[in-house]
Amino acid sequence: MSRLVRASAALVLTSALAAPFAPTASASVPANPEDGADFTLTILHANDPESQLLPAPEQQGFGGADRFTTLLDRLRDSEGSGAGAEGDEADERGVVTVNSGDMYLPGPEFAASREDGAPFYDAIAANHADYDAISMGNHEFDFGPDVYADFLGQLEGDTTVVAANVDVSAEPGLAQLAEEGRIAPSTVVEASGHEVGVVGALYPPLATITSPRDVVVSDVVEPVQTEVDRLTDEGVDKIILLSHLQNIAYEESVAQELTGVDAIVAGGGHEVMADPDDALVPGDEVTAHPETGEPLAYPLMATNPEGVEVPIVTAGSNYKYVGRLVLNFDGDAVSVSDRSGPVRVSGTGEDAVDPHPEVAARVTGPVSEYVTGLAETEVARSEVDLNGVRDPGVRTQETNLGNLVADALLDTGVRNADEYGVPAPRIGIQNGGGIRNSSVIPAGPLTSLDTYSIAPFANQVAVVPSLPRSQVKELLEQGVAAAPAASGAFMQVAGVNFAYDPERTAQVVDEGGQVLTPGERVRNVVLHDGTVLVEDGDVVDGDPVTVVTNDFSARGGDMYPFRGADFTVVGTTYQGALENLLTRTLEGQVTEAAYPEGGSGRIVVGERATVPDGDGGGSPTDPPSGDPTDPADPADPTDGPTGPPSTGPTDPGDGSGKPGGDADGPLPTTGGALFGLIAAAVVAAGAGGTALYLGRRRGSPADGEPAEPDS
Repeated sequence: MSRLVRASAALVLTSALAAPFAPTASASVPANPEDGADFTLTILHANDPESQLLPAPEQQGFGGADRFTTLLDRLRDSEGSGAGAEGDEADERGVVTVNSGDMYLPGPEFAASREDGAPFYDAIAANHADYDAISMGNHEFDFGPDVYADFLGQLEGDTTVVAANVDVSAEPGLAQLAEEGRIAPSTVVEASGHEVGVVGALYPPLATITSPRDVVVSDVVEPVQTEVDRLTDEGVDKIILLSHLQNIAYEESVAQELTGVDAIVAGGGHEVMADPDDALVPGDEVTAHPETGEPLAYPLMATNPEGVEVPIVTAGSNYKYVGRLVLNFDGDAVSVSDRSGPVRVSGTGEDAVDPHPEVAARVTGPVSEYVTGLAETEVARSEVDLNGVRDPGVRTQETNLGNLVADALLDTGVRNADEYGVPAPRIGIQNGGGIRNSSVIPAGPLTSLDTYSIAPFANQVAVVPSLPRSQVKELLEQGVAAAPAASGAFMQVAGVNFAYDPERTAQVVDEGGQVLTPGERVRNVVLHDGTVLVEDGDVVDGDPVTVVTNDFSARGGDMYPFRGADFTVVGTTYQGALENLLTRTLEGQVTEAAYPEGGSGRIVVGERATVPDGDGGGSPTDPPSGDPTDPADPADPTDGPTGPPSTGPTDPGDGSGKPGGDADGPLPTTGGALFGLIAAAVVAAGAGGTALYLGRRRGSPADGEPAEPDS
C-alpha cells in the first residue's frame, strides 16, 4: 500500500523476503517523494507505564504521570498546529495518541488502588492522557480478567482497547465491554478529516506469563492481516499496528509478514530507541538490537513482503518518554520526518515541564501518601544483605533473599494447611522471575514497601497436594533447564536441597507442561527431614510429596510441569506470606546464621546435595547449614548464553516475557532507590496532592484470579 522512506536517508532491510525472521541489512534509498506530502500524521505514543505514577526513584527530575500528561498535552497541541514542522511536512496535519499496553503493574503504587473505596489511579492518569487507542498488555491480567474489566470500566471517553488476536467472549466482564465496542480488533480514529485505522495485537503465549483465565490469544499474523484487509476494503488507507509482543524483534518479524500496515507501535520490551542527538533520561541508554547488537535507532525499519518499508517504534517505559513518529503521506508514498524520536519527560533543564495540576492532585498526591506509609512501616531487621539481583542472582542460583521468599511460601502453607483442608507441604518453590526488587537490600530495617518491591504480584500461595516423586523431579528439572543462562523459571526452594549438573541434558516441555525431552540434570534431592527423593539422577520410590508454590506457577507459568494438578490457595498473596514470615515466624529478625550471603546450600552444582541440618532432623522450614557431601565448584553464571534468542515470540520464562539478566556492574542497592521513592512522595504530597486515608487493603482477589507477569 505504502512505500516508506526516511526523510533524509532511509533504511531498506533487504534480507526480509529471503529470511523473514532474520535481522535485516540496511542500504540507502531515495529521499522524500518529489511532489511533497499532502498530509502529515503525528503518532504520539507511549508503552509500559506499569503503575510508575511517581517520578523514577533514582531519577527524581524525570518521569511521573503528572509531568507525562503535561508533555503529552503540549505535544498534541504543537503537532496539531504544525509548530516546529519541517519543510517535508504538509500543511494539512493530524495527531493520533496511543499506548501499547501494560497500563498497570502490581506493586506498591498500584496497591494504593486496592484500598477500600480507592479509584484506579492508573485509569485516572490514562483518562487525562486521552488516548485514542490502547493495546492489551500482559500485566493487565496479573490480577485476572475481572480486575482488568474493572479498570477498563473506569476509562472515560472514546478510548478503544484494540486486540485483533484476542477472544474475550468466555470472560463475562470483558465480553460485555466487547459488546459495547470498548474492546475491538481495531478502531478508526479521525485525524483532521482523515481516517486512521489502529489494529491491536497481543503476545500469543500469554498464559505462560500471566493469568488470563479463559481469554484466548491466537497467533498474530493471520488475524491482524484479516483486520487490516477489512479496513483497507472499507477505504481506510492509513493503518497503524499497536502491539504488545514483549520484544522488538518479534514486532520486526511480524512486520516482515504483514502488508498494508504503515507503522508499528510496539510495547512490552521496554526498549529505548533514539538517535544520537535525542536527549535521554539520565542513566538510560539506547537498547542494542537483539540480533545485530547495533543501537536501536528511531525508528527501526523493516521490509514487508511487498518491499514496503515499515517503521517500528517504542518509547521505553514508566512514563519517562513520549514517542513522536511523524509520517508524511503523499498518495501511496510515506516518509518519516527527521524530527521523529523520543521526547523525555523532564522536570529540569530547558525541556522541563510542570506537573499537570489535576493529575498531581488526584493521582500523585494520594499514591505518594500511600507509598510513604508503606516505607515508614518497619516489619523486620536483617543482619545481612539480602540479594534479589536477577543475574547473577535469583534467576541463576540460590540467594538468601530467594530462600527467604521460598520459606515464606512453605511457612504459610504449613501454617494454613489444616484450615484449608490440605496436607502440610514439604517443599516450597518460588520462581526467580517473581522476585522483582532486582537489587541488594542492605542489612538493616525491612519495610512493608520492601516486601511489595520483592513480591509485587497478586500471586496467591497455592498448595499442590500429593505429587508423584517423578513429577517433583520434573519441576526441579524445569527450574534448572536454562542454566547457566538467566531465566525467571530458575527456582528458589524451601524444605529441600538438591544438586544438579548443567552439563547434562536439559528437560524440554511444551506449553501444557508435557515433557518432550526428559531432563538428566537433577542428580540428588533430599528433603529437610532426610528423605531422599532422587539418587544418582534416578527417582527413589516412595510416598508422594505435597508442594507449595504461587498460583502463577501452579497454573503452569514458566512452563512448570504441574499439568493441571489440583491446587488450593491458602488465604494470602506471596507478599502477605513474606510479611507474615518476617513479623510472626521470624519475630522481626532475619539472622545471618539462617540466611547467609550466597545462600545456605539448598541448590548446588554437582552430584550430591548438601546434607540438611542434623542429618535430616530439622523441620520442613528449617534452612540447612550442613556441608555438601560431594562439593563441586559453583556454576559460573557468566558462562554460556545470557538469554534466549529474540527473533519471533521469545519468552525467557520469567513471568514477564522479557529477556532476563542485568547489565554488568555494581549490584544495585534498594536502600538508595527507596530513599528516592520516599523523597518523591514527600515532594509530590507537598505539591498539593490530596491524600487518602490509609485504610485496610481491599480484600484479596477471588481464587483463581491472581497472576504474575516480568519484566
